Amino acid sequence: MTDVLRRGRASLAFSFAVQGVAFALLVTRIPGIQNRYGVSDGLLPVFLAAVPILAGIGSVSTERLVRRAPPSRVLRWSQPVVLLALLAVGAGRQMAVLALTLAAFGLAVGALDASMNMLGVSLQRAYGRSIMLSFHAAYSLGGIVGASLAWVGTHFGLALWVSYLPVVLVLLPAALLGSRWYADGENRAPVRKGVKGAEAGAGGGPAWLLPLCLVMTVAYIGDSTVSNWSAKYLQDVLGSSEQTATVPYNVYMVTTLLGRAIGDLGVRRFGAVSVVRAGALVAAAGFAVVAGAPGVWAGMLGFTLLGLGLCVLVPQTFAAAGRRADETGRPGASDAAVARLNVFNYVGFLVGSPLVGALGDVWSYRGAMLVPMVLVLVTLVHARSFAPGADRYGGGHERSRTADVGRSSNGL
Repeated sequence: MTDVLRRGRASLAFSFAVQGVAFALLVTRIPGIQNRYGVSDGLLPVFLAAVPILAGIGSVSTERLVRRAPPSRVLRWSQPVVLLALLAVGAGRQMAVLALTLAAFGLAVGALDASMNMLGVSLQRAYGRSIMLSFHAAYSLGGIVGASLAWVGTHFGLALWVSYLPVVLVLLPAALLGSRWYADGENRAPVRKGVKGAEAGAGGGPAWLLPLCLVMTVAYIGDSTVSNWSAKYLQDVLGSSEQTATVPYNVYMVTTLLGRAIGDLGVRRFGAVSVVRAGALVAAAGFAVVAGAPGVWAGMLGFTLLGLGLCVLVPQTFAAAGRRADETGRPGASDAAVARLNVFNYVGFLVGSPLVGALGDVWSYRGAMLVPMVLVLVTLVHARSFAPGADRYGGGHERSRTADVGRSSNGL
């Protein structure tokens, strides 16, 4: 059983890394995609908004799919679709091709994100200790690799399909091979003594899920602010060069990786509530430093703090949703909660960038940075939603590893 868990953890971490590579290759080459297809500046936001909207639909659909098939099977076949859609984006020429491939990419990403996190939550339950941050660290590492590969492509003037083809040829068979060792957890967790009947019957109802959805939205508002506005802020507000303006996002990604790599240790030592509170405070401090930065290096410090603070919120939100759903004792409650929560990933992504842009235009970009700062502090109000219940992760209450992975996905 231990070997099943270890193989399942390694293969899932690789899947997270592959997704990080694929997503980074898409978003960092948006100007090249725009030029290849002749997408106007007015039409580009429509395409960019369509991807997270369709991903939300894909996530909701996955909630229904996993009632009939295990999450491992959804992940196994959605990841190749993402990679092939990425290649098709790079190889096409007509606007209709771009629309269809981005639609396929968005729907598959929603299914992939939901199923990956379902498996991550079930494996954490099986291990009996916090490991969720390590999966998202693998995603961050993949993002760094993907962004670096995109830089190589632009530096040498490679066509999009030339940049994408070797990546897909390597990652697609590797992901399919690794999918043999995905491990699905049991669909039913024991009912915690004292759980109210109404809550147990909610199956992921809003009474406890809503605060976590709010935290997920806030986290992605912060993340999209860094992704979309860090370069412009450093160049236009703090007066950096164009080359230097590309650094903050890389710094953010690296500190996100570092924070997630050690974050599970923090959860085990201090508990999820303390880690989430600390992350929210550090992220708020980062936005405050960025907003008040007198120069480029102070701005860099702010984005560094943002990476260290925001990196813990999303993985712990998924983990908390899985734990709370398990307490209901309903079969499939954890998977359903993760799928619904994942939708607010895309809500935050859709809200964050336009919000900061609009505030920057009508007010100032320094002032605009204060809005996500205030929003991320809302996490402090809902920090108790991350308190461990029956699973008691952290604080010296770990369970045995003899756990509840009921089946391997081999042969599915």
